[in-house]
Amino acid sequence: MENKRTKIAAVGNRSDAGMLLGAPCAANDKFWRWGDDNLFPYALALMSRRSTTHRRIINDKADYISGKGFTCDPEAVMLGRFVGCVNGRGESLRQVLNKLAFDKSLFGNAFLEVVTDAAHSFVSLYHQDASRCRVAKDDTHILLHHDWASFDASQAVSLPLYPLFEERDDGTLRSIIHYKDYEPMFEHYGVPPYIAGFNVSAIAYKTDRWNISRLDNSFQLSGVMMLDGTVDDDAQAERIVRTAEEKFAGNPGQVMFVLREGSENDNSRFIPIASQNDGDWKSLHDQATSDIVIAHSWFRSLSGLDYTSGFNSERILHEYEIALNTVILAEQAELLEPIVSVIEEVGGIDASSLEIVNRPPTRSKPVYMKVWEARKADGLDYDPEDPNQQYFLSQITKYNVTSID
Repeated sequence: MENKRTKIAAVGNRSDAGMLLGAPCAANDKFWRWGDDNLFPYALALMSRRSTTHRRIINDKADYISGKGFTCDPEAVMLGRFVGCVNGRGESLRQVLNKLAFDKSLFGNAFLEVVTDAAHSFVSLYHQDASRCRVAKDDTHILLHHDWASFDASQAVSLPLYPLFEERDDGTLRSIIHYKDYEPMFEHYGVPPYIAGFNVSAIAYKTDRWNISRLDNSFQLSGVMMLDGTVDDDAQAERIVRTAEEKFAGNPGQVMFVLREGSENDNSRFIPIASQNDGDWKSLHDQATSDIVIAHSWFRSLSGLDYTSGFNSERILHEYEIALNTVILAEQAELLEPIVSVIEEVGGIDASSLEIVNRPPTRSKPVYMKVWEARKADGLDYDPEDPNQQYFLSQITKYNVTSID
């Protein structure tokens, strides 16, 4: 019997267009590219929206770094008013600091615009979205543009790096502060500390997406559907395959349809692809989650990962203290020092008493306990008659500080 060759007319194969990060950007003599295609911030932002653990850590780090508000000398009235409203949008200093901390945690870079006038009669602080900012080729300016995938120099805004100021059409003097995380071999932009875990963030996202696709397809078997038929041309075969995919393949394409011609008999059949790797996928997801926490130099209990095993307040407090002394205080100092400098040098306001209020996410003892009661609860020596032990815990901690939001 003569063997007839089977001709594959069309194969269904839908790609995931959501992973596209944008078209490459041509080299430009006006700015330094941020990434090979100048769209690296877009890739970082996209991944932060897709990986749940990754996004949770970024959110939490920004909240811890911006603290619970500010405290300052009660007699520094002008400083208190400024901290309560730092710009024409009515934002408080904490709101602006939270955005800076978020950008720096996500991009490894953050930008703060400073606005004043020739007489320095006022000073305002505005956060600028880091994804909109690029370093100019002269290394003394920052260019702001709404869409770097299609850069138009006529639509870009140029601001000098602090302490340089330039006058704008409205008569104001403007400058911008560039925060960036140091990374060897990177001069113009910082690199986020979690960069070593960028791939595992993608793994966590993909394992989540895999579970969603299984749920969308009611946990049915994946496979290949072989269809026998005769078509006039390849275009008709393509239309048949796409129609079958839309109606029967599920989302995002659990079944691949193959249309072939050349068979004498109808040999249409479904070829299942059995998978017994559920445990491997779960292990991969768990490992990726752990690696994300490590890459961020963060802690599991502060990321909401261990609540299912019980709420351990002592562990949370312990890890918060470590995070406070290794990550939070250092980031706060880096963000706050230029702000204090601007307030004093541009605004002429003494900001030496300005401090961020830090509070742990939980407390081991209520603030209404007295010192001797707390010492008794901890099994330490105590004296109810000692005047120094008559203070409430709220009186010897920052819990009693009135924060300025």
